[in-house]
Amino acid sequence: MIARVLQWGVIAIIGLLVAIQFVPYGHAHTNPSVRAEPAWDSSETRTLAVRACYDCHSNQTTWPWYSNVAPISWLIQREVDEGRRELNFSEWDRPQREARDAANQVRQGKMPPEYYVWLHPEARLSSSERDALIRGLEATFGTRVERAQ
Repeated sequence: MIARVLQWGVIAIIGLLVAIQFVPYGHAHTNPSVRAEPAWDSSETRTLAVRACYDCHSNQTTWPWYSNVAPISWLIQREVDEGRRELNFSEWDRPQREARDAANQVRQGKMPPEYYVWLHPEARLSSSERDALIRGLEATFGTRVERAQ
């Protein structure tokens, strides 16, 4: 009896996993053209940003194979959509309100997110690379910290 329930449970889970592959969200994987990039302070800053930031914060996302498998595809699509909306290094011809906070996000360890680095070890920055990226982001965009008048 228990074996039969388990068997039907496994069949139901497999059926659900197959069915959700037909949900259209998360399969678009668009990479619109690069309209304009920031005037980077150095090629090193750009290289570090490409490694650690571009998959979510540019129109040059590398879509891994698992980004085609729901429900993971839904999460990845949401992260890329949100990342591009917050800060997009490929659309520098529109206002980028979060650019001045980019260095602070890296400094606080919020970017790149730890789960992203687990899946993309090339995005893991050494402490010296992290410091160089922070300095480069500050030199390129400034910082959100403002002096009182």
